[in-house]
Amino acid sequence: MKKILSAALSMAMVLSLAACGGGNNSTPSTSGNNAAGSTPAASTPAAPTGDKVVKIGVFEPQTGDNGPGGKQEILGMQYAHSVQPTVEIGGETYEVKLEIVDNRTTPENGPSAAAEVVNRGVSVILGSYGSGVSMAGGAVFQEAGVPAIGVTCTNPQVTADCDAYFRICFTDPFQGPALASYAKELGVDTAYTLAMLGSDYDQGLVHYFKEAFEALGGTVISEDFPEGSANFVSYINNAKSAGAGVIFAPVSTNYAQLIIEAASAQGFEGSLLGSDTWDNNMVCESTVGKNVNVAVTTFYQEGGNPEFDAGIKEWINANADAKTNNGGNDMISAVTAMGYDAYFTALEAIKAAGTTDPKAVMEALPGVSYNGVTGLIEFDDIGDAKRDAAYIKAANTTTGVWDFVKVQGVG
Repeated sequence: MKKILSAALSMAMVLSLAACGGGNNSTPSTSGNNAAGSTPAASTPAAPTGDKVVKIGVFEPQTGDNGPGGKQEILGMQYAHSVQPTVEIGGETYEVKLEIVDNRTTPENGPSAAAEVVNRGVSVILGSYGSGVSMAGGAVFQEAGVPAIGVTCTNPQVTADCDAYFRICFTDPFQGPALASYAKELGVDTAYTLAMLGSDYDQGLVHYFKEAFEALGGTVISEDFPEGSANFVSYINNAKSAGAGVIFAPVSTNYAQLIIEAASAQGFEGSLLGSDTWDNNMVCESTVGKNVNVAVTTFYQEGGNPEFDAGIKEWINANADAKTNNGGNDMISAVTAMGYDAYFTALEAIKAAGTTDPKAVMEALPGVSYNGVTGLIEFDDIGDAKRDAAYIKAANTTTGVWDFVKVQGVG
């Protein structure tokens, strides 16, 4: 089924990688006491003595353009590990160890980082923030027979091209049309899209947005910018000249902040729409004091699970490194909540397998059902989570926090 879908995707369009998108290139193994910090709650079960250990690989960027997002995704896994550092396998208690490897954002680094995490003897792998590097690592995981659970990698080919990959987030063929539907609900007839040249994530989401927005009767004007751009004034002015009511720019965090700055300076009166990569506290804080309207699609909104929110905020505030890796505050990023759910989804698969053997864990994953803080996680026959809704939230330019707007589907 995956091979059939992969062929259909390839014939339909030419696109590939999508993301959802500092430290050492390779972080040593950790059982929760790592660079990002971990202070287990008082109710945390005691780790067993002896040699019964199961290793979960973490394949995430900590450097490169997606480093900030990768660190926030890892925080969710580390907090989950502090909550439950053990797992019952076949009636025996095993200590869980996280094996964290920096894939350094880019597809070029994916295979070597994937090989490193596989060589650490892991039973299942979590990540990555960034579909390009996920797809690059997927071939290594499949050859090694080790399952991977994508957390926020949204490109459809991550799972379609790789039997070893599963995923707990929505995909771009949903996210692009959801944003297009929201733009039409705003009463917009003309949309302007801005994407980085050579970024398959940007280009893929623009494709899905454009296709859906035009099907709804709208007009789309598209432009691309070269990697490394620092000045977006001309692009904002082009959008204004075209009469665009929204600018859709599914770009990385650093470019998002620059686009917000330029839109405010040039007096763009429409809405800036971002994809899941914009759901970052640094992006939100960059809107403070500016005359901009920013809305994003994402996987979770604070308040969705008060118990989780309170627990992870306490954990982040108790450790300076964790707070630094979260951008300097305790705002909960959706990718952090997704990292938390990915960890517990992995534990469910390991328990169902009844063994630490990666092959058995892979065979158990299709039957996993886990009710996480971001919703019910179950997989279809491709290995994708059955998700058909996204959160829309908007940046509050006074408080610097995200305000919930609505749950968005496609229509």
